[in-house]
Amino acid sequence: MILEKGTPAPDFELHATPDQKLKRSDFLGKNLILVFYPADWSPVCGDQVALYNEMLSIFRKYNAEILGISVDSSWCHDAFMADRKLHYPLLADFNPKGEISKKYGVYNEENGTSKRALFVIDKEGTIQWSYLSPDGINPGADGIIDALENLNKNS
Repeated sequence: MILEKGTPAPDFELHATPDQKLKRSDFLGKNLILVFYPADWSPVCGDQVALYNEMLSIFRKYNAEILGISVDSSWCHDAFMADRKLHYPLLADFNPKGEISKKYGVYNEENGTSKRALFVIDKEGTIQWSYLSPDGINPGADGIIDALENLNKNS
């Protein structure tokens, strides 16, 4: 079951590169967008991460950072980021496989990947919006923008 609004976002520490880790708590004081997706190199995932790359300046106007998370390794993420010219971190939920996806309720036990899900977490670390998308459908950014606008209204 996907974690919902009002739930404290589970902390994590995942590899952003083979020798660097990031924690969710590193982003306290900023809004955080978590993008769980099935796999690097798949057609829908490539389009989705590219869209968010184009929207970075808009997200940052809302004092928001974005992190992509999948079960791919940090080496795979490095190659994918270079190929797609991404300017935000992709984190490896690789070992133990899917541990963080499971904590957020978005691990697909059938195929061993993360489900396609979005979370907007406020500056204090509480989930303010979550969305589970069908794996084959790019959820776009409208829901993220709406959630960030709602955070701005309430702060």
